Amino acid sequence: MTLDVGEFIRRVLIHVLPNGFHRIRHYGLFASGTKADDLTAARDLLAAPAPAKANASESGTGAERTCPSCGGRMHIIEVFNRGETPRHRPSPAPATIRIDTS
Repeated sequence: MTLDVGEFIRRVLIHVLPNGFHRIRHYGLFASGTKADDLTAARDLLAAPAPAKANASESGTGAERTCPSCGGRMHIIEVFNRGETPRHRPSPAPATIRIDTS
């Protein structure tokens, strides 16, 4: 796509915030820096119980852990050493479902 200089600058400046404005994604209840503290304070104010953490021994599999990036549940399928070939093969993709709407 080729743009005129004025159009290119206009499109770039759409993404620039005016002075005094802040990007909202860095603020609020779920801002990454204070998220845990804010959620704990909100639970205290609402008198809500803290969520129960699932232990790996209670689940029966013994292979559940939390993701180091997002903190979500992580299921370990296989552990292998460097240079080894994994034995687990992902299941094949499901067949495409075709719906006749005629």
